[in-house]
Amino acid sequence: MTAAEVLFAGVPTANLGAALPWYEALLGRPADVIVNDHEVMWKACDGGWVVLIEDPVRAGHALVFLAVPDLDDAVGAIAGRGVDLPHIEPVGGAGRRAPVVDPEGNTITFIQVTRASDETY
Repeated sequence: MTAAEVLFAGVPTANLGAALPWYEALLGRPADVIVNDHEVMWKACDGGWVVLIEDPVRAGHALVFLAVPDLDDAVGAIAGRGVDLPHIEPVGGAGRRAPVVDPEGNTITFIQVTRASDETY
């Protein structure tokens, strides 16, 4: 397989209009791209996008992981925007994570991964 240049992580929702304010609060800004009336996107990092798409059949089943350099800062910012404060939990010796579940059951997990040398990425 040829290496991908861009990754789009899809999050299906039953109703885009109802879900959009929650995701704007979670991600701290309006969508970067409005594709159409049923799909919007946020640039999460170089080459990585979170796509919120109206798809009632698949709604509530997404698992998305976003690596951040400082999980405590990310969780504090999320809580400051009115989203329920996620619980930070250890992930073995690999780092920590803070899963956030949207009103439909999709899980967006913020992670801070550390290497054995304590280098964060």
